[in-house]
Amino acid sequence: MGPERCLALGGLLALAGLLEGRLVRQEEAGFGECDRFFYAGTPPAGPAAAAHVRICQRSEGAERFATLYSTQHRIPVYSAFRAARPAPLGAEPRGLVEPQIDDPNSSLEEVTDEAEAIRSVNKLGSSQALNEDFLDSDYRTGQLYPFSLSSDPHSATFTLTNAAPMTPSFQERWYMNLNSLMERALTPQCGSGDELYIIAGAVPSDLRVRDRVSIPEFVWLAACCAVPAGGWAMGFVKHTRDREVIEDVMLRDLEKLLPFHLQLFQNNCGESDQDTEKMKKILEVVNQVQDEERRLDSEGGSEMLSSARGTRSALPPPETSGEGSSLLGGLLGFVATPFIKLCQLIYYLAFGILKYTVYFLWYVTKQVINGLESCLYRLGSATITYFLTIGEELGSIPWKVLKVTVRITRAVLRILCCLLKVVCRVVGVPVRVLVDVATFPVYTIGAVPIVCREIAMGLGGILSLLFDTAFGTMGGLFQVIFTVCKRVGYKITFDNPGEL
Repeated sequence: MGPERCLALGGLLALAGLLEGRLVRQEEAGFGECDRFFYAGTPPAGPAAAAHVRICQRSEGAERFATLYSTQHRIPVYSAFRAARPAPLGAEPRGLVEPQIDDPNSSLEEVTDEAEAIRSVNKLGSSQALNEDFLDSDYRTGQLYPFSLSSDPHSATFTLTNAAPMTPSFQERWYMNLNSLMERALTPQCGSGDELYIIAGAVPSDLRVRDRVSIPEFVWLAACCAVPAGGWAMGFVKHTRDREVIEDVMLRDLEKLLPFHLQLFQNNCGESDQDTEKMKKILEVVNQVQDEERRLDSEGGSEMLSSARGTRSALPPPETSGEGSSLLGGLLGFVATPFIKLCQLIYYLAFGILKYTVYFLWYVTKQVINGLESCLYRLGSATITYFLTIGEELGSIPWKVLKVTVRITRAVLRILCCLLKVVCRVVGVPVRVLVDVATFPVYTIGAVPIVCREIAMGLGGILSLLFDTAFGTMGGLFQVIFTVCKRVGYKITFDNPGEL
C-alpha cells in the first residue's frame, strides 16, 4: 500500500547496519528496480555521503519513483520520476513514515501511518521527519514529486521521505510551477512523454523546523528528454524567499549550484545532440509562467494556485404553496424583480469599473515608478561615470605635469650641451695657437744644445774624415813609392850581381 525500501548493489540487496541511529548504505549501491527512473538507468553521480539513504518508492507491488533521503537534514536530496500522468481523484493526503530508516530490523517493509509505526518501530523519528514536526508551525510538507503529477492511486507521494518544509504560499507556487511546466512545456516538447526523466530536489539551509527538519534554501528541477534526434535537457531553480519566480538555468550551471556537484544525467543527457528549437519553445513557456507569477504578485492576491476540483452548488428554489400565495405578492415580485436585477447590474458594473480603474491606476503608477527608477538609475550611472572620468583626469594631471617637466629638462640639458660643444670648439682654436706660441721658445731653447751637439758631431765627423783621408792618401803614396823602389832595387841587383 505504500513505498517500500529497496537496497541494491548492482541490482541486488546490499547489507545494511545500524550506526548511531542511522541506516548506512554503501555508495556503490543503486536504486535496484527504480534505476529505470533515471536516464540510461544511471542515478546521479557524486561524492559519498554516509547520511544519504537510497529509497525505491513502491506501492501495490510496483515501483513509483526513487528518492535519495538525507537522514542528517531529514529532507530528501532529490526524487526522480518519469513523465507525469493525470492525478487520480479521491486520494486523501496522509503523512506516511518509512520504518526501516529508523529501525533496519523492523518487520514493516512498506511505509505506514505514523500512529501504527509508533507501536513497533524502535527510535521512530531519530533519522526522519514525523508529522508532529509540522504541527503548529508555519510550514507544510511540500512534496518534491507532487501528487498532482503522479498516476499512483495509492498516494505513494505522500510519504514524508518525499517532503520538505515549505510555507503555504511557496508550496502553492511550487505546485503551480510544476504543473504549468509539465503540462505546457516539458511533456508537449518530448513526444508522448514516455522518454521524459525528471529529478526534483531541495538544498537545505541553516534554518530548521523545531531544530530537527532543515528548511530548504531553494528547490530545483532537472528535466531530460531522451527522444532520439530531438532530445534536450534543462534545469529550473526556485528560491524560498518571498516573491521569487522560478528561474531557468543550464544543466551544468544547476549542477554547480548543488552542494555535492552531482552529475544529474549521464553524459548530460546527450548534450552533443540536443534540439535547440524545442528548448526555445520551453523557454517561451517559462517566460509566460514567470509573467503570471509577477502579475499575481502585483495584484497582491493570496489566491489558491493549485487546481481544485469540485462541483458548483446552487441555492434551492423557495417552496411555493398555492394556498399561501396571493395576487398582490406575485405582482410585487414581478415589479420588484427588474429593479433588483438592475441594481445588481449597476453594482457589478460599478465594481468592474472600479476594479479595472484601480488596475489601470496601478499599472500607470507602476510604469511611472519604473520610468523614474530607470531615469534615476541612468542619471546616477551617468553622474558616477562623469565623476569617475573627472577623477581619472585629475589623478593623471600630476603624472602628465611630471612627464612634461622631465621632457623640458631633457631639452634644456641638450641645448646646454650643444652650446658647450660650440663654445669649446670656438675657444679651442686660439687656445691651441697661444699654447703653441707659448711653448715655441721653450722648444727653441731646448733645441739649441741639441743642435750644437749635432753641429759639433758633424764637425768632428768632418775633421775625422779629413784626417782619415789625408792619412790614407799619404799611406797610399808611401806604399806606392815603397813598392816602386823595391821593384827598382831588385832589378838593379839582378842586372849587376858583381857589383853587389
